[in-house]
Amino acid sequence: MLRRVAWTTALTVLTGAFAFGQMGTFMGKVVGEDGKGVQNVVIKIERKDIKGNWQTKTNKKGDWIYSGMPVPGQFSITCEVNGRVADQLNGVRSQMGDPVELKDFCDLKKIIAKQKAQEAAMQTGQVTQELARDMTPEQKAAMEKAIKERSAQMAKNKALNDAYNAGMAAMQVKDYPTAIDNFKKAGELDPKQAAVWIQLAQAYDQFANSKTGAERDATLQLAADHYLKSLELLPADAGLHNNYGLVLAKQKKFAEAQAELEKAAQLDPPGGGKYFFNLGAVNINTGQTDPAITAFKKAVELDPKYAPAWFQLGSALSGKLTMTPDGKPIAPEGMQAALEKYLELDPTGPNAEAAKSLLTVITGTIETKYVNPDAKKAPAKKGKK
Repeated sequence: MLRRVAWTTALTVLTGAFAFGQMGTFMGKVVGEDGKGVQNVVIKIERKDIKGNWQTKTNKKGDWIYSGMPVPGQFSITCEVNGRVADQLNGVRSQMGDPVELKDFCDLKKIIAKQKAQEAAMQTGQVTQELARDMTPEQKAAMEKAIKERSAQMAKNKALNDAYNAGMAAMQVKDYPTAIDNFKKAGELDPKQAAVWIQLAQAYDQFANSKTGAERDATLQLAADHYLKSLELLPADAGLHNNYGLVLAKQKKFAEAQAELEKAAQLDPPGGGKYFFNLGAVNINTGQTDPAITAFKKAVELDPKYAPAWFQLGSALSGKLTMTPDGKPIAPEGMQAALEKYLELDPTGPNAEAAKSLLTVITGTIETKYVNPDAKKAPAKKGKK
C-alpha cells in the first residue's frame, strides 16, 4: 500500500513538470529616464509563426511577466508608453524551463539618450563612436544614408526659400520678369509647392497688363496654365477657382470663366457675391457689357446685400439706355431698381452721387432721402422728469 501511494505521488510530480515545460515565460522591467520603474506601461506580445496576441502591464516597480507562451514559438514584443511605441524586439523565442528575461528592453533612459544622440548626429552630420557602438552595421549604414538625405534636403530647402523670397521681393516692386524667373526656379526645386505656382500665375497675370496682342494672349495663357497647376494641388480652394476664372474672363472665355466662378461660390457660399462681382468688373474693364451684366446679376442673387454689385449692375445697364423720338431716355429693365437698391443699402457710399445722377437721367426726379433698413437705430433720449 505504501509503495502504491509513493508511486502515484511521483507520477503526479512528473506530470506537473512535463506540463510546465510546454509553456514559456517572458519577463522584464521598464525603467524611466530617472532610472526608476514605470507603472502601467503596456507590453504587447505577438506570435509571428502563427497567429496569437497577448498583452499585460507593468506593476508599480515597472516589472512585468507573462506566462503560458507556446513552446516553441517566435514572438515580437512591443513596449507602449502613453499610447506610443517606445521599444520593440523581434524574433524573440520562447523556451522551456526558465523564463526569458528581456534585459535592457524598454529602458527609457537609454532609449531617450540614444534618440538625443541620433538627433545630434542628424544635426551635425556626424555619428559619434559611442552611438556607433550601439548600432548594427545595417543601422549605421541607414543612419549615414539618412544624414546625407537630410543634408541634401536642407540645401534644397534653402535654395527653394531663397528663390521664392526673391520672387516675392520682385513682385512687391512690380519687377514681374525677375519674379517669374525666381518662381520658375522654385517650382523646379519642388513641384509640389502650391504657393509657388500660385505666385507664378499671379506674376504672369500682372505681367500681361504690360503686353498687347499676341504677347498679351500668350502671357495670359501662361497665367491660366499655372493656376491649373495650383488647382491640381488645391482643388477645393475657392480663391484659386476665382482667380483662374478671372484670367479666363480676360481671355474672353466667358463660359469657362462662369463655370470657375460658380465652383468658387459653391466651395465658399458666403463669398459668392464678391466672386461674381470680380468677374463683372473684369468684363467691364475689357469692354464686355453683356457678360458683365450677367455676372453682376449673379452677384446680387448670391448676396442681395452686397451694395457695390447693385451699383455696378445699374451702371452696366445704363449702357443699354435708349431714347424716345422726342428725346426722353428709356431705362432698360432692372436699371432703376438696381440703383435704388444700392442707395437703400449704402446711401452715403462712394457711388451714391453717381447713382443719384443716373436716376435723375431716367426719372427726372430722385428720392431725397435713402435709409439703410439694416442700420442700427439710435436709442431714443429719455425726457427729464
